[in-house]
Amino acid sequence: MLIPRAVAVVVDGQQALVIKRFLKHRAADACVMCQDRGEAEPGCPGHHYAVLPGGHVEEGESAEIAALRELREETTLEARIERLLWTGRHNGRPASYFLMADVTGTAELSGPEAAAQGPDDRYTLMWATADAFDRLNLHPADIRAPLARLLQERSPS
Repeated sequence: MLIPRAVAVVVDGQQALVIKRFLKHRAADACVMCQDRGEAEPGCPGHHYAVLPGGHVEEGESAEIAALRELREETTLEARIERLLWTGRHNGRPASYFLMADVTGTAELSGPEAAAQGPDDRYTLMWATADAFDRLNLHPADIRAPLARLLQERSPS
């Protein structure tokens, strides 16, 4: 059974909070991105991409609670959920994307992501506008358009 993913969508004006990543596995068969691309080499070349804050929904936990927990663990931010934005798939797993409201604190990398920093596994928090989603390789790619629309809808006219 695939473990669902819960995602916190944090926006500030025309920007969304993302986690810029570099990840290199020892073997391509251990890397979801290599598998998706059909990489033929035995070693993973490493991948630059970005994701929204989020992670596994733990046993007995709702997706909403998981999104808030992951946001706090990865960024130190506190928030409340405004609403469910959309559902989709993330590396084949079901994913729920929640818009955060009343966000407090200063975004700082924390938790397992901060502890895992190394040459083959790097994380950087950053604010990104919609025009940067392709360049950052925001993953999964099918969230780029709805996230760009959300940023456009929330911009002052």
